[in-house]
Amino acid sequence: MELRNAICYSGYREGQNPREGIYPSYDEVKEDLQILSKNWGALRLYDCSHHARLVLDVIENEGMDFKVMLGADVAAEMNNPGCPWGAQFSEEELAANRQKNSEEIDRLIALANEYPNSVGYVSVGNEASVEWTDHLISVDKLVEHVERVKSAISQPVTFCENYVPWTYKLGALAEALDFISVHTYPIWEYKTIDEALEYTKQNYYAVRDCNPGKPVVITEAGWATASNGRGIEAWNANQELQAAYYEQLMEWTRAENILTFVFEAFDEPWKGDSHPEEPEKHWGLFKVDRTPKLAMQSLYGEVEPA
Repeated sequence: MELRNAICYSGYREGQNPREGIYPSYDEVKEDLQILSKNWGALRLYDCSHHARLVLDVIENEGMDFKVMLGADVAAEMNNPGCPWGAQFSEEELAANRQKNSEEIDRLIALANEYPNSVGYVSVGNEASVEWTDHLISVDKLVEHVERVKSAISQPVTFCENYVPWTYKLGALAEALDFISVHTYPIWEYKTIDEALEYTKQNYYAVRDCNPGKPVVITEAGWATASNGRGIEAWNANQELQAAYYEQLMEWTRAENILTFVFEAFDEPWKGDSHPEEPEKHWGLFKVDRTPKLAMQSLYGEVEPA
């Protein structure tokens, strides 16, 4: 796969929310991609909604040089008693989810074939096998999704997941994929900045060593800039630490030629609970108003640390 600077992108601004069907406009997405085109050549998208089509339309209409990892947003097909915030569903709900997932896979295939120049690779799901997920899908069913997609498109196919399941339960899935996609978040596992890069390396190499011969990329790695203490200590989430981790991550992955999608482009206030410092809202290298954080200072101008 072609090595490019890569980043995870969701374009939702203040007052916008995919759960409510409130999407950014064409011009807002265009503005975002013009910002990102200064430093990145690959984008990761998480679903096949109106948002994804907007992004692909902007890239093609405006002649932008991005390769997109298009993702399927899949729902639970099984109950998961191991999910801390609850993942118990009725049989009717699970049956409806299976139908929705089938329709999402249809959209994934259709968009990949409609935009062959912009969609460089596709993912059949995101964090749907890890022990804490609220949208659990069996390995056999994930393999089924992969085989269905691979038979219908020309692009390479992957599945994006936390590093742990790749080391013990996803062998059959890995075999079916063109490449493996790993998520690694030292900050979620209470690591300090001094431990972070080494921990990321351990996560990556553990997956690679368990799946010899299969290419491994990183599809999420990042550092939050604020936290209310929910899962991340507040002292460990700020712009200075994000900038340090980003610099270390880029230096290592470029030296090792590892395709790495940084999480993420812009803060997303719609995520998580209503607390303004809920960490899920604060992973962007840019604030929700599109001003750069400290990690982007050298490329996008001076910015005061928050």
